[in-house]
Amino acid sequence: MEFCEKCGSRLAPKKDSSDNQVSLMLVCNKCQYKKPKSEEKLIRSNGKIIEHGPKQYVAVIGKEAQLSTMPTVHIECTRCGNNTANVWQVQTRGSDESSTQFLRCTNCNYTFREST
Repeated sequence: MEFCEKCGSRLAPKKDSSDNQVSLMLVCNKCQYKKPKSEEKLIRSNGKIIEHGPKQYVAVIGKEAQLSTMPTVHIECTRCGNNTANVWQVQTRGSDESSTQFLRCTNCNYTFREST
């Protein structure tokens, strides 16, 4: 992670298409400062130098990856019978009342509340 020399914000990688060449630049979203991304080299134990291009530094995650950062619990879905669901809590009533726990089936995406 690198930071802007002018304002100290985090630099984000962006593609720069100039002179019919595509290169990777680090750009500050605040002050638009640009810094060329240096081509880093990795030297193996046998002495050979391996050069990495800009595309090897950018990770693209599409919808097909289906990353889930929510906690899961084992509970039976009333709609499809699956036994795993994502869980989260929301304060739906007053602050002196307990929060409501919602569950979403990992198979059919049916959302339901836990009966208390």
